[in-house]
Amino acid sequence: MSLKLHNTLTGEKELFEPLEPETVRMYVCGPTVYNLAHIGNARPVVVFDTLFRVLQTHYENVVYARNITDIDDKIIKAAREQDRTIDSITEEYTDKFREDMAQLNALAPTLEPHATHNIAAMIELTETLIGKGHAYEAEGHVLFAVESMPEYGRLSNRSLDDMLAGARVEVATYKRHPGDFVLWKPAKAEDPGWGSPWGRGRPGWHLECSAMIREHLGDTIDIHGGGRDLIFPHHENEIAQSRCAHGGDYVRYWMHNAYVDIAGEKMSKSLGNFRTVRDLLGRYRGEVLRFALLSAHYRSPLSFSVELLEQAQGTLDSLYSTLRDVQGVEVDVAVALDGEAFYLALNDDLNTPLAIAEIHVLAKQLHKARDDEKSSLKARLLAAGNMIGILQQAPSDWLQGDVSDESITAETIEGLIEARKTAKLAKDYALADQIREELLGQGVVLEDSQAGTRWRRG
Repeated sequence: MSLKLHNTLTGEKELFEPLEPETVRMYVCGPTVYNLAHIGNARPVVVFDTLFRVLQTHYENVVYARNITDIDDKIIKAAREQDRTIDSITEEYTDKFREDMAQLNALAPTLEPHATHNIAAMIELTETLIGKGHAYEAEGHVLFAVESMPEYGRLSNRSLDDMLAGARVEVATYKRHPGDFVLWKPAKAEDPGWGSPWGRGRPGWHLECSAMIREHLGDTIDIHGGGRDLIFPHHENEIAQSRCAHGGDYVRYWMHNAYVDIAGEKMSKSLGNFRTVRDLLGRYRGEVLRFALLSAHYRSPLSFSVELLEQAQGTLDSLYSTLRDVQGVEVDVAVALDGEAFYLALNDDLNTPLAIAEIHVLAKQLHKARDDEKSSLKARLLAAGNMIGILQQAPSDWLQGDVSDESITAETIEGLIEARKTAKLAKDYALADQIREELLGQGVVLEDSQAGTRWRRG
C-alpha cells in the first residue's frame, strides 16, 4: 500500500518515496527545555510518533531524530530568575519532557541530538556560509544574508517583504538587510559561550537544526516535521542555511501540524492560555490526551477543551469494555494491514479521524461477533489501536486502575460491592441503591448482569 503525505513546500499531497529504498530519515523539531511542555507542544510529538509507527510498517530502517534545544535566551533567563545553573534547568526539563511524552505512549526517537553537543558542526556550517558569500561578520555577530538566496521564502510562499511585514525581527544597525538572521552571536561573560573564529559566543536558534541534521542524518533527509508556527522564520531559515551551504534538496517532504487552540486562540506560553501536559496527566491518563490530540486531522486546528477530553475518555472506556468482554479470547491471527480500512486511512496523509471511525466499526463488529469470529476481530482491533498508540493496556488495568492518588481504591470498591450484594440479599434495596450512588459519586460505574457485578471507573 502506498503512503501519501501533504508536502508544505509544494502545497500538494504526494506519493512518499524515500531517497534510499529501505531507509527513511525523519527529523522533528523538539523542545526548548526551560519549562514544562504544554499540550500544544505535545501535538507534533503525537502526530509524528504516529507517522513513525506507519513508516515502520513500510520500511526496514526508519531513523527518527528529535532534537533538544538546551541553549537559548529563555533557558538563560529561567536559570537567572531561579538562581540555578543552566545544566540543572535543561536536565530537569529534558527528563520531564521525556517522562510526559512517554505517558502519551510516544515511542522514543531513534536519535535525540542536543544543541550543546553539536557546537563544532554549527561553527563549521557558519564558516561554509561565509566562505560561499551567504553570510557575513558584523560587530561580533555572523548573519545570513537573505538577499543572497533568490529562492528565500519558497516554503512559506511569500516574498521577503511580505514575510517581514508584522514579523518580529531584531532591528540592528549591523544588519545589511532587516531580514538577515543570526547564525552566531557574542556571549556575555556570565552566560554560556564557546570559542569560535568570531570570538566567544553561541549559535543562533535557526542554525542548530540545520547543523544537527547534517551531522546525524546527512545533507538530504526525507521528512522534516514540526508545528506550522515554525514555517517562518525557523524552517525557512533552515532551508536557506542548508541549501546555500551544501546544495541539494535538504528536505524532500515538509510536514506541519496545525495549532491547538483554546476559545479560538492559539495556545502558547506567551498568551498564558496553556495547560501543561503534566498538569493534565494529574486528571487524565496519557492515552486520553493522545486520543484527543489525534481526534482531528493533524493539518486542522484542534479546539482543546474539557469536553474533548471527556469525550476521549468515554470512547476509550467503551473500547476497553469491548476488549474486556473478549479478554479470554486468544489472539493468534496475523493481521494483513494492507487490507484494513484503518490502515488505508493512515496511509492517506495520516487521516487519524477516519482511522478512529474505522476502529469504532471494528469494535462494533467484535461486540456482535460469533465465537469463531472473535479472535480475528480482536486481533484487528488491537492492531488498529497499536497503529495510533491506543489500547496499550490490559482492559482490567484501564477500567479499574487508579486514575490518581486521590481515587478510591479497588479494595474499597470491592468491599462496597460485597456490602451492596449483602443488602440486596436482605432486600434492603435502599441501602443497595445508596452504595451504588456513593460509588458513582466516586466515579465508579457498576454493571449488573446474570454473571454478577462488574465495575469500571467512569
